[in-house]
Amino acid sequence: MGKVTGFLEIDRHDRRYAPAADRVRNYKEFVIPLPESETRDQAARCMDCGIPYCHTGCPVNNQIPDWNDLVYHGDWHRALRNLHSTNNFPEFTGRICPAPCEAACTLNIIDQPVTIKTIECAIIDRGYAEGWVRPEPPETETGRSVAIVGSGPAGLACAQQLRRAGHTVHVYEKGAFPGGLLRYGIPDFKMEKENVERRVGQMEAEGVVFHCGVHVGKDVDINELVGGHDAVALAGGAEFPRDLPIPGRELDGIHFAMDFLRQQNRRVSGEPQGDVAPILADGKHVIVIGGGDTGSDCIGTSFRQGALSVTQLEIMPRPPIKENKMLTWPNWPLKLRTSSSQEEGAERDFSVMTQSFEGEDGKVTCLRCIRVDDKMQPIEGTEFDLKADRVFLAMGFLGPVKEGLIETLDVDLDPRGNVLANTEDYRSSLDKVFACGDMRRGQSLVVWAIREGRQCARAIDEFLMGETTLPR
Repeated sequence: MGKVTGFLEIDRHDRRYAPAADRVRNYKEFVIPLPESETRDQAARCMDCGIPYCHTGCPVNNQIPDWNDLVYHGDWHRALRNLHSTNNFPEFTGRICPAPCEAACTLNIIDQPVTIKTIECAIIDRGYAEGWVRPEPPETETGRSVAIVGSGPAGLACAQQLRRAGHTVHVYEKGAFPGGLLRYGIPDFKMEKENVERRVGQMEAEGVVFHCGVHVGKDVDINELVGGHDAVALAGGAEFPRDLPIPGRELDGIHFAMDFLRQQNRRVSGEPQGDVAPILADGKHVIVIGGGDTGSDCIGTSFRQGALSVTQLEIMPRPPIKENKMLTWPNWPLKLRTSSSQEEGAERDFSVMTQSFEGEDGKVTCLRCIRVDDKMQPIEGTEFDLKADRVFLAMGFLGPVKEGLIETLDVDLDPRGNVLANTEDYRSSLDKVFACGDMRRGQSLVVWAIREGRQCARAIDEFLMGETTLPR
């Protein structure tokens, strides 16, 4: 590293947020980038470790110390080329990845980790500003055709890699526009959709063909795709939500989190809603059941719609404020984290089980709750009620939706209900059918989706051509 004593001399300084009172008035991104000089200083904190443990936390195999050094020396163009060599979409990961690489940073043992995510985002944003991100069409065509079902991060990564290898690539997306969860699940205040649109535009210029508004398994028979292409990649995601079948579940005002988020994302983009009843939180007391990222997105969206109050319930105990680094490093630690949406005014409660929904005139008005112990067993005498006009269920997902594509294809599933395929060749139980991303591994992070999409592309290229030069 050019600044070998940087980690001793420079304190961690990360991006700041716009004030909550301002940012809840719109759906724009509110993270304030660091000036170039400060970004270079933060890159100088990288320790040039003999063993860069940040690599253990990064599923896409980013060469983090390398581009930190390049940024410190002001060589942004080479930093971008290095970053793109392992990650097709750093503008996504630099915004919505929880940064397990930072938890694994060697400096995190005794100090605060390097601002890896911030530096990554600065590199790609600089690349777009300078016009360095351009289409990279293949030099030769192979004459082979691949269909990819799903245009989330796994499907997009798989498509871009295969197209650059010279294959004809058709991507099928049930939504009106490409992006999958990136477009319809992630709120604009976390990642504005321009980031997805300009990357899709690059891929279209490279020759990837997108078929939007096509629900494979309903509008198109999956067997027709299998018969009409040399290979098919299933990258449709894990969209089957976990329900809460307790008394009162049928009351109006109780919704799955993703139904709420998808609708608002379409509203922000100006996309027609059709005849779907609007799900709105304005003037409502909102309860979010589930303490993860999806629940947090519901909080931020509810505040922007004008909710009177938002309370988030988690059945698990409150995590410790700080992790025991000597025990957990370099793994992802269990500790109390507060998201930007939670900072906007949400109440959070832990070790809470919802026993029933109560209502009047068919509409939910109240939650009957009880405290639970560390084994999630109810504690007698701790019952309490919470006022609720809207309830959003954000308790995770149980794998891909089986109706339609999977049932018709009759592909083998693993014990958790995901499409069965390994991480060596990503082949399913059917000839020339592959699977990657959340559809294969279950609900996971954007970095894992990009990794699996890239590796699946390599496996398909090798299957089609007998050899491959695509990176793993």
